[in-house]
Amino acid sequence: MPKKQINRNNLILFIMIAVSTALISNLIFSIAKSEEIDMNYNRLTPEEEQVIIHKGTERPFSGKFNSFDEKGTYTCKRCNAPLYKSDFKFDSQCGWPSFDDEIPGAVLHRPDPDGLRTEILCNNCGAHLGHVFTGEGLTDKNVRHCVNSISLNFIPAGETDKNIDTAYFAGGCFWGVEHFLQKEQGVLSVKSGYMGGAVKKPTYKEVCSGTTGHAEVVEVRFDKSKNSYEKLARLFFEIHDPTQINRQGPDIGYQYRSEIFYLNDDQRQIAEQLIKVLSEKGLNIATRVTRADTFWEAENYHQDYYNKTGGEPYCHGYTKRF
Repeated sequence: MPKKQINRNNLILFIMIAVSTALISNLIFSIAKSEEIDMNYNRLTPEEEQVIIHKGTERPFSGKFNSFDEKGTYTCKRCNAPLYKSDFKFDSQCGWPSFDDEIPGAVLHRPDPDGLRTEILCNNCGAHLGHVFTGEGLTDKNVRHCVNSISLNFIPAGETDKNIDTAYFAGGCFWGVEHFLQKEQGVLSVKSGYMGGAVKKPTYKEVCSGTTGHAEVVEVRFDKSKNSYEKLARLFFEIHDPTQINRQGPDIGYQYRSEIFYLNDDQRQIAEQLIKVLSEKGLNIATRVTRADTFWEAENYHQDYYNKTGGEPYCHGYTKRF
């Protein structure tokens, strides 16, 4: 066989092995994180499991939140993720709590196995909430989320959970960063958006033009009793290439820069220390550390992108660095 043919075959084999290794690495990472997350959900009673896990339905007019009108936020019973604001709640007289809107990106909609209805689930942990109906004309929004009380917890207005914290990371296309971070234990929500620019309420088209100065950023809300800012920051450095400048893989542009936006000195010090560790390992880190400013949430079609489309990140993967 000619030498050039052998070299070409070797190159093809090398590419196949590299792609397979990356896919297996991501699969192992996903499985490990899935098992880790399951162990960190709230413990459920048998009655709660019947509805939340096995998709049962509580009896009408029996739930604690059916006739309940306090101001605050309704959260997932299983993982504490915020789902609905009290302003969205209305009395439909159907026997279950009803909402005509949801916190953006908090609720997953999918066809019910009965082929007729649309099931709604917590987008963070997959807990069964109930079903959503449209066209009933009960409110101006013409939507009714029919939710089991047993699937919900409630945080009164003015009260905040001291265990909840927020982090902001920019590491290329926000689809891939979101995909990996939302698998982490204790993560309540991940939103894609924009930060670090000079234009208010930028659109995706404007950010991609390179004229606004924004980076594609994810906002991560997490439970400090189940995870830490340092652990999330470490993972951030391991799911993208922090040595690339104004790009991530095939995505090129200032909006794809690597940057950590900190909220306080503790976060800044952690980010700078991690960069120091990686630099001492011989990596030329391009990641910037900048005080956070206004986070502008991206368009709805960007939220929870890979869970909606069923795809996999094209420029992000897990590489152990620490």
